[in-house]
Parts: sequence; structure tokens; C-alpha cells
Amino acid sequence: MKASNIIRVVNKLIAQKLPVFIWGPPGIGKSSIVKQIAASQELEFLDLRLSLLDPTDLKGIPFFNPETNEGVWAKPSFLPSKPNSKGILFLDEINTAPPAVQASAYQLILDRKVGEYELPKGWSIVAAGNRENDRGVVYKMPPPLANRFVHFEMEVDFDDWKAWAYDSKIESAIIAYLAYDKSMLFTFDATSNEKSFATPRSWEYVDSIIKSGIESDLILDSISGAVGREAAVGYLSFKKVMKDLPDLNTILDGSLTELEEKDSKVMMALAIGLVNALLENSSEAAVDNVLKFSLQLPGEFAIMLIKDMQQNNIDVEGAASWGEWVREFAYLLS
Repeated sequence: MKASNIIRVVNKLIAQKLPVFIWGPPGIGKSSIVKQIAASQELEFLDLRLSLLDPTDLKGIPFFNPETNEGVWAKPSFLPSKPNSKGILFLDEINTAPPAVQASAYQLILDRKVGEYELPKGWSIVAAGNRENDRGVVYKMPPPLANRFVHFEMEVDFDDWKAWAYDSKIESAIIAYLAYDKSMLFTFDATSNEKSFATPRSWEYVDSIIKSGIESDLILDSISGAVGREAAVGYLSFKKVMKDLPDLNTILDGSLTELEEKDSKVMMALAIGLVNALLENSSEAAVDNVLKFSLQLPGEFAIMLIKDMQQNNIDVEGAASWGEWVREFAYLLS
């Protein structure tokens, strides 16, 4: 299931306080989408890495209460305690935790309490973990614990990632390269011994590497350390193509209305670059000028450009040239 659909479903299930488990390979953004769900609903978010805990960290430490002559459990201070609070308790890497820690999580997940502690009513539980065939250090989840969850397997979806990348202001060359070669978004191979491989998370690292100002003679090795050599070489080669792009502001202001270059790499980079430019300047005139300019682009790139503009809430339907654009490309829209 792609991330956008998981977000839609989990938004509903947490309202019912149903525990959810999100499975998927490393680096695809499982924890990020849960944090996004919490932020969208204005909920607190507590990320708990069970692999770093001991069984007593959840259950608490036993001690003697001299007033009641009873043995009691000291509640863990890091768990939410305010009765009227609302949030998501995110149990990350749950299947990398030793079996003894997983056993301590049974009661918390099933009964919403463990030892002397009880999870406030306004909190929901969401867990995540890598699949057993991803060669991570994982323990097989016991069926009684697995049966406590509603399970979803998250897949990598380029369109979802692209929408996030635009919103997160990821460098346009990265978005354009991955639009040109979608296979490079996720290159994880469980049978490979390579330490670096491309994932949505590691491409975010590439964005930070580019913006860090690392010297040009070190940039290839730096990017290779994040996404692997093949992806790094492909990205840097693609980026050289972007030097052939015209000044995008000349398209937005209407002074450039036609482009002779028809190379597919240039077209891809141009379409992505124009969307990013419009996110900075989405005036009616700029949008209309981009629509007019797109009329002379190859159909598939004109369609991609307009779809990306719409997905980024740029008002193309209100532009003066919208009717002309629809008539021009109606055969591709049907």
C-alpha cells in the first residue's frame, strides 16, 4: 500500500484506538508518515525505539511501599501521563527488540497498560518495523503479539515521494533526475552487501549534502556514500544537463515563449524547474505564461507539468490560457 493510502486509513483507525503496524524496507519513511499524521491532527507524538529498551523500562522497576507493605512498580517517566492529553505512541523497530522486551509490550498494546502504568484514553498506538526478509536484525514476531495489530505493508511510490519532495523544497535536480529514472528512488537489494543504497531517506541526505557546500572534487564520493555509486553518477550526469536550461524567470515573465531543445532529460528538468519556480511566484501572469509556454512542449511533458502544478495547488484552471491548453491536449486527457 502506498504511503498516501496508509495515511488515509491510519487517520481513521487511530480514532478508533486500533493498534496499527506498518511494515516496510528500511529508509522509505515509515516513521515520517506517522509523525505527519500526528501533526495533521495536532496530536502529541512520542517515538519509542523498543530495540533500545530493557523489559523493565516499560514495566517499571519494582520497589517496596512501606505505607502499604506492598511491592509496586515504578511507572516509566517517559510514557505519556497527563489524563487529558492526546497523541500517538509510536513503537518503532518493535520486531528488532529482544523477545523479552516484546513480551513487555504485549500488555501495553492489548490492554493499554503495563505494570502500574495506564496509557491515557486520548492516545493511540502505532508500530513499525522492517520485514524479516530485509536482512535487518529482526526477531520473528510471536503470533499472539502480531494478532494485536492491524497490519499494512508500505511500498515506495514515486508520485507520493514527489509530492513530499516539492513540499519539502528538495533540490529540483534531484526531483527531475528521479522523475526521469524512477528506478533510482529505491535500490535496496536484500541480497547485496553494499552499505550505501538509494532510498527516499538517503535522497533527502543527498539534498542536505548538496546544500552543505561540499567542494566539487568531493561531491561524487559524498553522494555515493548516501545513495551508492550508480545513483550518484546518474544524478550528477543528469545535473549537467540542467545547465542547458534557459533562465526560468524568462518563461514566467513571458519573454521566452519557445524552446528549441527537445532532449527528454532537458524537458524533464524544465518541467520540474518550472513547478519549483511557480511555487516561489504563482501570480496569475506567471501561471498563464507557463501554460502558454507548455503548448509547444511534447505532450507527455506538458501533461506532467500541469499535473504537478495542480498537485501543488497552483491555480491552472483559472488561467486565461486554460481553455486553449485543454483543447490542445484533449486527446491525451481522454
